[in-house]
Amino acid sequence: MGILGMPRSVGEIYGLLYFSEKPLSMDKISSRLEISIGSASQGLRTLKSLKAVRSTYVAGDRRDHYLAETEFRRLFSTFIKDEIMPHLDSATDRISRMENSLSDNEKDDDFYLIRLEKLKKLTKTSRRLLPALAGLLKL
Repeated sequence: MGILGMPRSVGEIYGLLYFSEKPLSMDKISSRLEISIGSASQGLRTLKSLKAVRSTYVAGDRRDHYLAETEFRRLFSTFIKDEIMPHLDSATDRISRMENSLSDNEKDDDFYLIRLEKLKKLTKTSRRLLPALAGLLKL
């Protein structure tokens, strides 16, 4: 989770749920990991948004219980589609704004033009490859 810039507790919650044979309530997660209910709630919300965990019903208990997504291919595919692709969609617009904001002196400077071209190529290539990769991961 650190690679993704997320708190350590998010990874700990996922790890606990991944290795749990039964669904766990937020109270159980909080006490087992010795973290606050607030941290557990925030971590579960983050994991749910990534579709890394889902809530499930446990008979006789009104509380939500949570299970980890164990299919890593599906998890990575969803992450690419839901977390990375939206950023690529806005990248083209931001690159255009950067181009338009260059002064005349900067437009004559190859340094800026080369850097912007590299960003354009990266965005274009990513837009082609990442959906294909997400599709392959779903197989």
